Amino acid sequence: MKLYMHPVSTVSRPVLQFVADEKIPVDMEVVDILKGQHYEPTYSKLNPNHLVPMLEDGDFRLTESAAILRYLAEKTGSDAYPKDIRQRARVNEVLDWFNSNFYRDWGYGLIYPQLFPHLKREDAKVQEAVVAWGKEKSKGWLQILNDHWLGPDRQYLCGDQITIADYFGAALVTAGELVHCNLSAYPNIERWLGNMKKRPSYGTVYETFNGFCASTKGQPWQAI
Repeated sequence: MKLYMHPVSTVSRPVLQFVADEKIPVDMEVVDILKGQHYEPTYSKLNPNHLVPMLEDGDFRLTESAAILRYLAEKTGSDAYPKDIRQRARVNEVLDWFNSNFYRDWGYGLIYPQLFPHLKREDAKVQEAVVAWGKEKSKGWLQILNDHWLGPDRQYLCGDQITIADYFGAALVTAGELVHCNLSAYPNIERWLGNMKKRPSYGTVYETFNGFCASTKGQPWQAI
């Protein structure tokens, strides 16, 4: 199998960490999204979405981070994707919640329009309104994540055992570090992220991302 990815990519990191933890034999091919390589003809023919990650398993190609996590977990029989129908449904529910609700406002409302020029609105007032809306909506989603999905006792999103939802959700939430968000108002989120960062794979998988975050420090971000 081959994974096309970039270590800074928010949605590549869940797959990279899961592969590392599960010791899945996957060849890595970096697609330099910071230099626009994902728009070059060679990669565009493979993935017309111009996005990473993408998994190749023989003649089978799969895009979308959450789908790749499900596929790899199913293929390897990982306990991180429970066999019990209700437990698996809960994992799927949390994955869909992050994708459909949280990431829309957190990533594409608050973080990315500030960080990436191609997502910044040309009109300054429109840009200000987009980021302000994303910030307020994100606060609501963070509160739900803190109070409902995690609560004061749960170590992981679906109980006391890690699932693929944790890999996915942690990568999305830590994207806030790019604009230096402070999540101290959400202690359950901080505890959960601490659990994810304690994993042996974290230091290696997140090394490039953490360096990128360090490079953005001190800029006038709108952050939580």
